[in-house]
Amino acid sequence: MRALTYAQLVATAVFGSALALADDTIKIGVIQPLTGSVAYNGAADINGSKLAVEERNKAGGVLGKPIELVIEDGQCSPANSVNAAEKLIQKDKVVALSGAFCSSATAAIMPVAQKYKLPLLTGVSSKADLTEKNNPYFFRSAETDALLAQAFAKILAENLKLKKVAYIGVNDDWGRGGVEEFSKDLSAHGIETAMTEYFDHGATDFYTLLAKLRTSGADGVFIAAETQDGSILVKQLKEFGIDMKVFGVGSWATADFINLVGDAAEGIYAAVPYAATLPGERNQTFVQAYQAQYKQAPDKYAAAGYNATNILMDAIQRAGSTDAEQIREALKATNYQAPNGHYQFTANGQAYGFNAALVQIENKQPKVIATTSVEAPMALAAKGE
Repeated sequence: MRALTYAQLVATAVFGSALALADDTIKIGVIQPLTGSVAYNGAADINGSKLAVEERNKAGGVLGKPIELVIEDGQCSPANSVNAAEKLIQKDKVVALSGAFCSSATAAIMPVAQKYKLPLLTGVSSKADLTEKNNPYFFRSAETDALLAQAFAKILAENLKLKKVAYIGVNDDWGRGGVEEFSKDLSAHGIETAMTEYFDHGATDFYTLLAKLRTSGADGVFIAAETQDGSILVKQLKEFGIDMKVFGVGSWATADFINLVGDAAEGIYAAVPYAATLPGERNQTFVQAYQAQYKQAPDKYAAAGYNATNILMDAIQRAGSTDAEQIREALKATNYQAPNGHYQFTANGQAYGFNAALVQIENKQPKVIATTSVEAPMALAAKGE
């Protein structure tokens, strides 16, 4: 056998060291939209996830090993997200998945996680029926459209003195779900529906829709939209001279949204699971760490990534193993104290117990108007609690 040259020996040693390093990390796969109309929000989720990992690794990692995030751009597309999940599981050998932001994309990767029997946790996707699909590998550390509507319908009706509301949402699972749940719960409080309209991701001209809104007779408009679409819609609404109460779900309380909308953001209400202005020492510590790292306050998506990643890392630590089944069992026993409250999971994998807030944008900051705990009474009843 021909002797290896010095250069070959060095290359072999380096390659071997790289393999050893790869084996010496615990990989968590993350699927978020990093391009497209919700890239602002996906990037914030990634930032929160990275901060959680940095803090954990500085404290010694998990099971004595550093955590490594393997990040893929799912673009909020079901097909792209499925390809990303397959790559993360088969090639990168991740031990768990986090993602995939848009409810339709998350719904698409749920069967992939179940096929490979790998835990999947979403910190954002809020379409209510995701946790009703009987997928034992799926967990959600986010509010559902239904839970948020139930929590805030009465507060919105009483605080905003609404009589007749128009509903506008992005035309996807999340947008339709948000409109459906809020219209149902606000109607239960005696509020009439003036109109219901949907728009496609990436829309830039809302003037036809806004003409309908102006003549609808509504005194308030509920909007389900993320940063890019929502900022354009709200700016055009103000340019159109429409004077009514504006509230909704999505990216309303984020710094990116407020900066893009400018003065037109003033006075808008938003129902959110997290705001940097929430009281509490744990949240203040998180806000300070995030600001030091990214030079701006965290938003709901940054908190979502931070919480989801911490929940997964805690589960791996408590499992004492990177075995998928043991991680899944540990996730079911989650008892996590987050910047925005306390997280546990119901029998079907839905988080409950954390706080949500109704905020109003004042002087480019989300001012907390009211807070409430997000509960899942039907699921809790099923658990006998």
